[in-house]
Amino acid sequence: MANNGSSDLKMKQRIVSSLCKHFSLDPEAFSSEVPGNDIKSLYSSILKSSGKPSSKNNDEVMKWIAFAESFPKDSKACFGVLNELNADLAQKSVLLGNGFTPSEADVIVFSAIHSSVNREDLGSLFEKILLEKPDFEPQRAKAAAKPEVDSNAKKAVRNTKTTDKSKAELSAKKSDSGKKSKGDKEAVQEKKKAPETEATNKDKELSVSLLNIQVGLIRKARKHPSADSLLVEEIDVGEAKLRQVVSGLAQYCSPEQLTNRHVVLITNVKPGKLRDVMSEGLVLCASNEDHTIVEPLLPPEGAKPGEHVSFSGIDGKPEDVLNPKKKQLEKITPNLFTDEKGVATFKGIPFMTSAGPCTSSIPKASIK
Repeated sequence: MANNGSSDLKMKQRIVSSLCKHFSLDPEAFSSEVPGNDIKSLYSSILKSSGKPSSKNNDEVMKWIAFAESFPKDSKACFGVLNELNADLAQKSVLLGNGFTPSEADVIVFSAIHSSVNREDLGSLFEKILLEKPDFEPQRAKAAAKPEVDSNAKKAVRNTKTTDKSKAELSAKKSDSGKKSKGDKEAVQEKKKAPETEATNKDKELSVSLLNIQVGLIRKARKHPSADSLLVEEIDVGEAKLRQVVSGLAQYCSPEQLTNRHVVLITNVKPGKLRDVMSEGLVLCASNEDHTIVEPLLPPEGAKPGEHVSFSGIDGKPEDVLNPKKKQLEKITPNLFTDEKGVATFKGIPFMTSAGPCTSSIPKASIK
């Protein structure tokens, strides 16, 4: 009886461990429940902790739990039960579940029968077959057969004097062609350098240094006269005249919230009209993944209007005006995002001002 009690406990421990692995749970959390509960109660407790709904085939699961609980401990008695299980599995890969994916019923049954299968040592039942590795000797190269001098060779000797003259002429021609070949090689090398130069230029196009990013202060903000989703801002960037910028922020910010707010903007975009109102810049905003929260980037306190934003280790002069046909802005903005602390970055390099980095209250946000 003591042995049966011990084997029951071990079986339940195996089932709990396997079910926890199946549902991605820690089996230690259920170790205290194992001794005083049956398999059905343990299964219900683990399923509840996993947060997953009960199986659609709950009746079938209960049937296999009953099978596990009644599985005989005696090796002779379990032989007939295993034969019945084999017959049940003859036409399918799993007891329940979809295709080859095992269900909790499969986990429970396999854990219950695990200790009763593959106990026999089959090694002594079959005759051993000894194998010998063949000796390997690499083939030796055969001596080259000595060529026989035939009548053709004799004719070649007779014509040697004639060919000497031809060789001299060919040598002179080769000298000329050699010079030409050298020139051709140099031309090929120049062509190879061209793609490398193009690749370098392409990288240059993708550099954030092409953007003229500055700190600005919104002096005035108002609704766009003919577009409900747009706002018009008058922004101080340290120039004699305020810059007028049109932004799609109407559903996220009111004009009053933007007035006297510091922002970060690109000032070398090509000026153009948005719904008949001229825009001379692009206010950079952080957005969460589903674009339900959008807010302008915030420069640190102490950053002055007109100050240029820099990136450590990245040098280069901004374009006077970005060329829309080259799609430079579209290539650069996918690399603009905030980190887990909300610091605005280009490829992980912070937007820096003299007073510190620019930030947002939205971590891991895209910036456009």
